[in-house]
Amino acid sequence: MKIYTKTGDKGQTSLIGARTDKDAPRVEAYGTIDEVNSFIGKAMTELDPEKFPDLLADLEAIQNELFDCGGDLADVRKEPQYKMAEEPVEVLESRIDDLMEEPPLLERFILPGGSPAAATLHIARTITRRAERQTVTLAKAGEEFPVVVQRYLNRLSDYLFAAARVANSRVGVPDNEYVRSAKVFKNGGRAKKND
Repeated sequence: MKIYTKTGDKGQTSLIGARTDKDAPRVEAYGTIDEVNSFIGKAMTELDPEKFPDLLADLEAIQNELFDCGGDLADVRKEPQYKMAEEPVEVLESRIDDLMEEPPLLERFILPGGSPAAATLHIARTITRRAERQTVTLAKAGEEFPVVVQRYLNRLSDYLFAAARVANSRVGVPDNEYVRSAKVFKNGGRAKKND
């Protein structure tokens, strides 16, 4: 089976229902979601299944949900068939609350890093923020897509932050605090609000 079609050789690609330029904002957004998904896959290879069965289950579900988000962004038909719903957002919120209870109290900003899995999860987190910004750009331009995708990406970045802290905590690697950070988190970061 050949995986190349040669149809994109002139800088265009297929959406669901149309063709567009490969550097179109919509393609940038779902391409960035694919990038997030790849780093999540890498993080999964770095997590010990015996220590992190819950995170691995979360991340597998998230990979599928990211595929749904990308598909929804690619669907430009007059009657699109979107897949994302509110439930995955609610699940992420619940998991964030659970995970933030586990590591030591957080008072200051932390630097990305620590264990290999935590470092990879932080990379996925920052790329998720980029994908979220790209959906904001799409919305401002009046592009149609389900708003739940944007909410999901916002919660996912928070989830990945919490998961990175747990990835460090369970293997005994402390978070690396930003040395010039004031104490910025009330309640030790337990009630972190979504930005």
